Amino acid sequence: MIDNLDVVTGAFGYIGRYIAAQLLENGRQVKTITTHTEKPNPFGSHVQVFPYNFDEPERLEATLDGADTLFNTYWIRFEHSGMTYERAIANTRILFNSAAKAGVKKIVHISVTHAAKDSPLPYYAGKARQEEALKESGLPYVIIRPTLVFGKEDILANNIAWLIRKFPFFPIAG
Repeated sequence: MIDNLDVVTGAFGYIGRYIAAQLLENGRQVKTITTHTEKPNPFGSHVQVFPYNFDEPERLEATLDGADTLFNTYWIRFEHSGMTYERAIANTRILFNSAAKAGVKKIVHISVTHAAKDSPLPYYAGKARQEEALKESGLPYVIIRPTLVFGKEDILANNIAWLIRKFPFFPIAG
């Protein structure tokens, strides 16, 4: 068993990378679960890399074994390549159930502002269902609902800034 262990889903992604870096800076041991195990590991040997293994929950449970906290950034921006919001919600339930079986002490879940099951936008409705799955897991949890995450590698805010610089007007819906 590893002391001071945390697991970050998507530590090679935008939000997960900063979470993992901060944990390492604070002296924590870090594992990541990712769909991109083939990507270069920006943390070298400091972060162990494991696949999600949603189809093999016992392997996912083994990856989570001994973790104090699971920092969950898992979600899809849009449906593609056979991945649907429904499948992502089912995967989330598998992840949270595996965390509970592995004895994870707490989950810190990254959601989004305006997550609502009755939202007409499937992204926000799905995020609300993720939160519901977390609450049903029985584990202690924290839900973080940022309105916008931005920085130098950000996609959305930088695209909006580019549009504002290039076009004489910028429509705001609502």
